[in-house]
Amino acid sequence: MADTLGHTPGKSTPASTTGYLPEAIAVAVLAIAPQLFEFFWSIGAIIMSASGRDPLQVLAGHGSALLYGVPAQIFATFGAPGKAIASDTLLAMIYSYPLFAVAVFTFFYRPKAPQDYFGGIVLMALALFALWASSDLQSMRGFSFGAGTAPRVFGVLLLLRGRAIALVGLLVDGAKLGSCHWRGRLFVSLGILSFAVAIRPMGVIFSALASSLITAISSPEKKWAEAVIVSICLTAFCSLLFPYALGVPLHMLLKFMIR
Repeated sequence: MADTLGHTPGKSTPASTTGYLPEAIAVAVLAIAPQLFEFFWSIGAIIMSASGRDPLQVLAGHGSALLYGVPAQIFATFGAPGKAIASDTLLAMIYSYPLFAVAVFTFFYRPKAPQDYFGGIVLMALALFALWASSDLQSMRGFSFGAGTAPRVFGVLLLLRGRAIALVGLLVDGAKLGSCHWRGRLFVSLGILSFAVAIRPMGVIFSALASSLITAISSPEKKWAEAVIVSICLTAFCSLLFPYALGVPLHMLLKFMIR
Protein backbone atom coordinates (compact mmCIF):
# COMPACT_ATOMS: atom_id res chain seq x y z
CA MET A 1 0.00 0.00 0.00
CA ALA A 2 2.85 2.37 0.81
CA ASP A 3 4.39 1.87 -2.62
CA THR A 4 1.01 2.35 -4.29
CA LEU A 5 0.47 5.67 -2.56
CA GLY A 6 3.97 6.82 -3.40
CA HIS A 7 5.34 7.26 0.14
CA THR A 8 6.78 5.18 2.96
CA PRO A 9 5.32 4.81 6.45
CA GLY A 10 6.65 7.07 9.16
CA LYS A 11 7.42 9.93 6.76
CA SER A 12 5.17 12.87 6.19
CA THR A 13 3.98 13.35 2.67
CA PRO A 14 3.92 16.88 1.26
CA ALA A 15 0.57 18.27 0.33
CA SER A 16 -0.55 17.62 -3.21
CA THR A 17 -0.89 21.35 -3.79
CA THR A 18 2.84 21.90 -3.40
CA GLY A 19 4.25 23.22 -6.64
CA TYR A 20 7.61 23.13 -8.34
CA LEU A 21 10.03 25.81 -7.15
CA PRO A 22 12.77 25.18 -9.75
CA GLU A 23 10.22 24.94 -12.54
CA ALA A 24 8.45 28.09 -11.33
CA ILE A 25 11.79 29.91 -11.44
CA ALA A 26 12.36 28.55 -14.95
CA VAL A 27 8.98 29.94 -16.09
CA ALA A 28 9.87 33.29 -14.50
CA VAL A 29 13.15 33.32 -16.43
CA LEU A 30 11.21 32.44 -19.58
CA ALA A 31 9.04 35.49 -18.88
CA ILE A 32 12.05 37.79 -19.27
CA ALA A 33 13.86 35.76 -21.96
CA PRO A 34 13.31 38.38 -24.74
CA GLN A 35 14.64 41.13 -22.48
CA LEU A 36 17.68 39.04 -21.57
CA PHE A 37 18.26 38.23 -25.24
CA GLU A 38 18.21 41.91 -26.22
CA PHE A 39 20.56 42.75 -23.35
CA PHE A 40 23.16 40.21 -24.45
CA TRP A 41 22.58 41.18 -28.06
CA SER A 42 23.35 44.81 -27.19
CA ILE A 43 26.62 43.70 -25.59
CA GLY A 44 27.49 41.82 -28.78
CA ALA A 45 26.54 44.87 -30.85
CA ILE A 46 29.11 46.94 -28.95
CA ILE A 47 31.79 44.35 -29.65
CA MET A 48 30.84 44.20 -33.34
CA SER A 49 30.40 48.02 -33.56
CA ALA A 50 26.82 47.60 -34.71
CA SER A 51 23.98 50.07 -34.23
CA GLY A 52 21.24 49.73 -31.63
CA ARG A 53 20.55 50.43 -28.00
CA ASP A 54 23.42 50.07 -25.57
CA PRO A 55 23.09 47.68 -22.57
CA LEU A 56 22.24 50.47 -20.13
CA GLN A 57 19.41 51.70 -22.36
CA VAL A 58 18.09 48.14 -22.64
CA LEU A 59 18.17 47.68 -18.86
CA ALA A 60 16.51 51.04 -18.25
CA GLY A 61 13.82 50.52 -20.87
CA HIS A 62 12.82 46.99 -19.95
CA GLY A 63 13.36 47.50 -16.22
CA SER A 64 11.06 50.51 -16.08
CA ALA A 65 8.48 48.72 -18.25
CA LEU A 66 8.44 45.68 -15.96
CA LEU A 67 8.42 47.64 -12.69
CA TYR A 68 6.02 50.49 -13.34
CA GLY A 69 5.54 50.88 -17.11
CA VAL A 70 2.47 48.66 -17.37
CA PRO A 71 0.58 50.19 -14.40
CA ALA A 72 1.44 53.65 -15.68
CA GLN A 73 0.19 52.72 -19.13
CA ILE A 74 -3.09 51.43 -17.71
CA PHE A 75 -3.73 54.73 -15.92
CA ALA A 76 -2.57 56.75 -18.93
CA THR A 77 -5.02 54.92 -21.19
CA PHE A 78 -7.95 56.57 -19.42
CA GLY A 79 -6.50 60.03 -20.10
CA ALA A 80 -5.24 59.41 -23.64
CA PRO A 81 -6.91 56.33 -25.16
CA GLY A 82 -5.25 56.68 -28.56
CA LYS A 83 -1.71 57.14 -27.29
CA ALA A 84 0.84 54.70 -28.72
CA ILE A 85 2.32 52.16 -26.31
CA ALA A 86 6.08 51.82 -26.12
CA SER A 87 7.49 48.53 -27.41
CA ASP A 88 9.11 47.64 -24.06
CA THR A 89 5.84 48.23 -22.21
CA LEU A 90 3.87 46.27 -24.81
CA LEU A 91 6.27 43.33 -24.45
CA ALA A 92 5.76 43.34 -20.69
CA MET A 93 1.97 43.53 -21.05
CA ILE A 94 1.53 40.86 -23.74
CA TYR A 95 4.36 38.46 -22.88
CA SER A 96 6.08 38.90 -19.51
CA TYR A 97 3.19 39.60 -17.13
CA PRO A 98 1.06 36.60 -18.22
CA LEU A 99 4.06 34.28 -17.81
CA PHE A 100 4.86 35.77 -14.41
CA ALA A 101 1.31 34.87 -13.38
CA VAL A 102 1.86 31.33 -14.68
CA ALA A 103 5.12 31.12 -12.69
CA VAL A 104 3.31 32.08 -9.48
CA PHE A 105 0.58 29.54 -10.16
CA THR A 106 3.21 26.88 -10.87
CA PHE A 107 4.80 27.52 -7.48
CA PHE A 108 1.55 26.91 -5.60
CA TYR A 109 0.01 24.09 -7.61
CA ARG A 110 1.43 20.72 -8.63
CA PRO A 111 0.14 19.52 -12.03
CA LYS A 112 -0.87 15.89 -12.52
CA ALA A 113 0.99 15.62 -15.84
CA PRO A 114 4.04 17.89 -15.59
CA GLN A 115 5.27 17.09 -19.10
CA ASP A 116 2.03 18.23 -20.71
CA TYR A 117 1.71 21.20 -18.36
CA PHE A 118 5.14 22.68 -19.01
CA GLY A 119 4.94 21.81 -22.70
CA GLY A 120 1.74 23.83 -22.91
CA ILE A 121 3.45 26.74 -21.14
CA VAL A 122 6.23 26.77 -23.72
CA LEU A 123 3.66 26.83 -26.54
CA MET A 124 1.83 29.70 -24.86
CA ALA A 125 5.12 31.60 -24.50
CA LEU A 126 5.82 31.20 -28.22
CA ALA A 127 2.29 32.36 -29.06
CA LEU A 128 2.49 35.42 -26.80
CA PHE A 129 5.85 36.39 -28.27
CA ALA A 130 4.45 36.05 -31.79
CA LEU A 131 1.50 38.27 -30.87
CA TRP A 132 3.87 40.92 -29.51
CA ALA A 133 6.24 40.68 -32.48
CA SER A 134 3.36 41.17 -34.94
CA SER A 135 1.68 43.95 -32.96
CA ASP A 136 3.16 46.70 -35.15
CA LEU A 137 2.23 45.03 -38.43
CA GLN A 138 -0.76 46.03 -40.51
CA SER A 139 -3.95 44.23 -39.57
CA MET A 140 -6.75 42.99 -41.79
CA ARG A 141 -8.78 45.63 -43.65
CA GLY A 142 -12.05 44.35 -45.01
CA PHE A 143 -11.24 41.25 -47.05
CA SER A 144 -7.61 42.29 -47.53
CA PHE A 145 -5.06 40.47 -45.36
CA GLY A 146 -2.42 42.67 -43.81
CA ALA A 147 1.13 41.64 -42.98
CA GLY A 148 0.14 40.98 -39.35
CA THR A 149 -2.98 38.92 -40.03
CA ALA A 150 -1.34 35.52 -40.51
CA PRO A 151 1.04 35.68 -37.52
CA ARG A 152 -1.76 36.88 -35.25
CA VAL A 153 -4.13 34.13 -36.37
CA PHE A 154 -1.44 31.49 -35.90
CA GLY A 155 -0.47 33.07 -32.58
CA VAL A 156 -4.01 32.94 -31.23
CA LEU A 157 -4.48 29.34 -32.40
CA LEU A 158 -1.16 28.32 -30.82
CA LEU A 159 -2.10 30.12 -27.61
CA LEU A 160 -5.41 28.27 -27.40
CA ARG A 161 -3.73 24.96 -28.12
CA GLY A 162 -1.01 25.57 -25.52
CA ARG A 163 -3.59 26.52 -22.91
CA ALA A 164 -5.59 23.36 -23.65
CA ILE A 165 -2.47 21.17 -23.28
CA ALA A 166 -1.54 22.92 -20.01
CA LEU A 167 -5.06 22.38 -18.65
CA VAL A 168 -4.86 18.69 -19.52
CA GLY A 169 -1.58 18.56 -17.63
CA LEU A 170 -3.26 20.12 -14.61
CA LEU A 171 -6.31 17.88 -14.48
CA VAL A 172 -5.37 14.52 -16.04
CA ASP A 173 -2.70 12.12 -14.81
CA GLY A 174 0.13 11.79 -17.27
CA ALA A 175 3.86 11.63 -17.85
CA LYS A 176 6.31 13.19 -15.45
CA LEU A 177 9.14 15.44 -16.49
CA GLY A 178 11.80 13.43 -18.29
CA SER A 179 15.22 14.13 -19.62
CA CYS A 180 15.56 16.95 -22.12
CA HIS A 181 16.53 16.00 -25.66
CA TRP A 182 18.26 19.18 -26.76
CA ARG A 183 18.81 18.39 -30.43
CA GLY A 184 15.21 18.66 -31.58
CA ARG A 185 14.44 21.76 -29.53
CA LEU A 186 17.66 23.49 -30.58
CA PHE A 187 17.38 23.06 -34.34
CA VAL A 188 13.63 23.65 -34.52
CA SER A 189 14.15 26.91 -32.60
CA LEU A 190 17.08 27.84 -34.86
CA GLY A 191 14.95 27.13 -37.92
CA ILE A 192 12.19 29.46 -36.68
CA LEU A 193 14.66 32.19 -35.72
CA SER A 194 16.49 31.93 -39.04
CA PHE A 195 13.23 32.45 -40.92
CA ALA A 196 12.34 35.47 -38.78
CA VAL A 197 15.78 37.06 -39.27
CA ALA A 198 16.21 36.23 -42.97
CA ILE A 199 12.71 36.85 -44.33
CA ARG A 200 13.27 40.53 -45.14
CA PRO A 201 16.83 40.58 -46.54
CA MET A 202 16.73 37.15 -48.21
CA GLY A 203 13.10 36.90 -49.31
CA VAL A 204 10.58 34.09 -48.91
CA ILE A 205 12.25 31.50 -51.16
CA PHE A 206 15.72 31.48 -49.63
CA SER A 207 14.61 32.01 -46.03
CA ALA A 208 11.93 29.29 -46.15
CA LEU A 209 14.32 26.82 -47.79
CA ALA A 210 17.09 27.52 -45.26
CA SER A 211 14.68 27.35 -42.33
CA SER A 212 13.28 24.00 -43.46
CA LEU A 213 16.75 22.48 -43.94
CA ILE A 214 17.93 23.69 -40.53
CA THR A 215 14.82 22.20 -38.91
CA ALA A 216 15.50 18.88 -40.66
CA ILE A 217 18.73 18.52 -38.67
CA SER A 218 16.60 18.12 -35.52
CA SER A 219 15.83 14.51 -36.42
CA PRO A 220 18.64 11.95 -36.00
CA GLU A 221 16.86 9.74 -38.55
CA LYS A 222 16.89 12.36 -41.30
CA LYS A 223 17.56 11.48 -44.91
CA TRP A 224 18.88 14.45 -46.82
CA ALA A 225 17.25 13.50 -50.11
CA GLU A 226 13.82 13.44 -48.44
CA ALA A 227 14.62 16.59 -46.44
CA VAL A 228 15.51 18.52 -49.61
CA ILE A 229 12.33 17.39 -51.39
CA VAL A 230 10.14 18.34 -48.42
CA SER A 231 11.93 21.69 -48.08
CA ILE A 232 11.35 22.50 -51.76
CA CYS A 233 7.65 21.61 -51.44
CA LEU A 234 7.25 23.75 -48.31
CA THR A 235 9.07 26.64 -49.97
CA ALA A 236 6.78 26.44 -52.99
CA PHE A 237 3.74 26.36 -50.70
CA CYS A 238 4.94 29.44 -48.75
CA SER A 239 5.73 31.24 -52.01
CA LEU A 240 2.11 30.79 -53.10
CA LEU A 241 0.46 31.21 -49.70
CA PHE A 242 1.82 34.54 -48.46
CA PRO A 243 1.93 36.81 -51.54
CA TYR A 244 -0.96 35.36 -53.54
CA ALA A 245 -3.44 33.60 -51.24
CA LEU A 246 -3.02 35.94 -48.24
CA GLY A 247 -1.85 39.04 -50.08
CA VAL A 248 1.09 39.63 -47.71
CA PRO A 249 3.60 42.02 -49.36
CA LEU A 250 6.78 39.93 -49.02
CA HIS A 251 9.77 39.76 -51.35
CA MET A 252 10.34 36.43 -53.05
CA LEU A 253 14.07 36.82 -53.81
CA LEU A 254 17.11 38.59 -52.41
CA LYS A 255 16.82 42.37 -52.44
CA PHE A 256 19.59 42.90 -55.01
CA MET A 257 17.96 40.32 -57.31
CA ILE A 258 14.67 42.26 -57.39
CA ARG A 259 16.20 45.35 -58.97
